[in-house]
Amino acid sequence: MSSHNTSRATEFGRAMRDEHFAFDPAYTPLNHGSYGAFPTVVRDYQRSLQDGIEARSDPFIRFTIPKLLNESRAAAASFLGVPMDDVVFVPNATTAVNTVLRNLNFVEGDTILYFSAAYGACEKTIQSVCETTPANCRRIDVTFPIDDGVLIQLLRSAIHDVQHQGGKARIAMFDTVVTFPGVRLPWERLVKVCQDLEVLSLIDGAHGVGQIDLTHLASVGPDFFTSNCYKWLYTPRGCAIFYVPFRNQHLIRSTLPTSHGFQALARNDNDDSPSVAQDRGRFGELFQWAATVDQTPYLCIPEAVKFRINICGGEARIRKYCFNLAQVGGQILANKLGTELLRISPDERGQCCFTNLRLPLLFRQPEASSMEVQGGLDAADGPKVVKWIMDRALCEFNTWIPVNFYNGAAWVRISAQIYLEMKDFKWAGAVLQGLCERVSKDEWRS
Repeated sequence: MSSHNTSRATEFGRAMRDEHFAFDPAYTPLNHGSYGAFPTVVRDYQRSLQDGIEARSDPFIRFTIPKLLNESRAAAASFLGVPMDDVVFVPNATTAVNTVLRNLNFVEGDTILYFSAAYGACEKTIQSVCETTPANCRRIDVTFPIDDGVLIQLLRSAIHDVQHQGGKARIAMFDTVVTFPGVRLPWERLVKVCQDLEVLSLIDGAHGVGQIDLTHLASVGPDFFTSNCYKWLYTPRGCAIFYVPFRNQHLIRSTLPTSHGFQALARNDNDDSPSVAQDRGRFGELFQWAATVDQTPYLCIPEAVKFRINICGGEARIRKYCFNLAQVGGQILANKLGTELLRISPDERGQCCFTNLRLPLLFRQPEASSMEVQGGLDAADGPKVVKWIMDRALCEFNTWIPVNFYNGAAWVRISAQIYLEMKDFKWAGAVLQGLCERVSKDEWRS
């Protein structure tokens, strides 16, 4: 979606935070990627919807919500460049991944493929499905940074391996932007690999919509796609887009939990193959009422879009600011700490709203001899050290900075967002520098 009227656009940074978000003045929000944040105008709109429900629950739920839901579906579809009838809502991307994998009928020899960088809940979903169905799983180990071509070849080779062993690569799951480290994948090219080798593609785009341009989704043609709206699109939690092109909607027969939209298989006396009538409206009807939940987050997408256009100046302006803040702010952090950022592709295809910084802490690997590494921390203590850093950042500095012990080092992931500015990154650098100095003095042990 392109930028429209920017005459009322608010300056990004502290002014945006103070005028349009409800953060505690003493809190520094550096972790937008986990739970998102939404502006007060969207909050007020949601509360007005909730007030409307409480005032006249039956007419509002039975008649008003379906109308507003279709308006939201249309708004969400425009971000993906797909028909409204192919888009529905679920509470989060994890629910959508479960919905896909638990609707497919797996048979002996079917294999689910995924990268080791997959979101933890999605990996556990695959493990659960493989415990309860004949499916097998194939975990493709990957360490970042990695060249796009190598990643693509890893998927292609894994599919070939499954096939050569007599199995069927049924479906492959991968991200648009990985959760940790926060890096953008060449997901479009990964979809093409799946198409070439006749494997279903399931895109966990949890960090997609509102962060990267997805208006070419229909032309890329994945088999299933989901993206959280509450992370980067500025809607209330929880709200996620679930996209299934019409060609695959017959595969999704039930919501989770199964609810009123489910249709039992109809058997014709002259036909041994049971079937369900398929039309362009069935998918939306299936998900329109998946048990009684608060659907107001779904209904806030048009209001969030208005904010992004009228106050933020449109998608291009948001992306330009956040991508630049992630790159330049990240380099400020690296210079402050005398360390490095995780390498990403230099062109826009590799850009996102995350910056990943290695902390200046030396960890001894178990296989290293005492002559190879002098001083430093034991790698076995890495998870404890990063937990201490996160806890101290929250308790002493009123911020949350995700830190992960990854590939033998402590890495930080900071989210760039329209309510942050360069001095927030400088402040974070000073906080991290001080905490790393205290780690070096063994304070983390106490």
